[in-house]
Amino acid sequence: MAELGEEKNVFGGVEFEGNNNNVENIANNEVPENAGTIRNNQLPVKTGFWNKFKAFWLQDIDWNKEIKVELTPYQQKVEDEINEFLHQEVTWEKVHDFLFQEISFGKKKEQA
Repeated sequence: MAELGEEKNVFGGVEFEGNNNNVENIANNEVPENAGTIRNNQLPVKTGFWNKFKAFWLQDIDWNKEIKVELTPYQQKVEDEINEFLHQEVTWEKVHDFLFQEISFGKKKEQA
């Protein structure tokens, strides 16, 4: 059985060409040309769901900038109707008339 350190790259480590694999060169951001595929910028990147989710929810927002919302004519009509309903004037007479309106159940009898 081989002991640790006996063979190079037994556990699949990355070996740099030349003398560029010392800690000082790596600490100074001096990356050798053949540093493995980890630092290869030419690899295709597939953007997954979580990356899109994080990019959307963690985006920088300028809170001083004005927000504009554009509505279609139909959406504007619905919004106007909702606004009109919410801001209508409510009086006791209207409430009384609504609560005490005449209610009939069943079919109306035809009068001859």
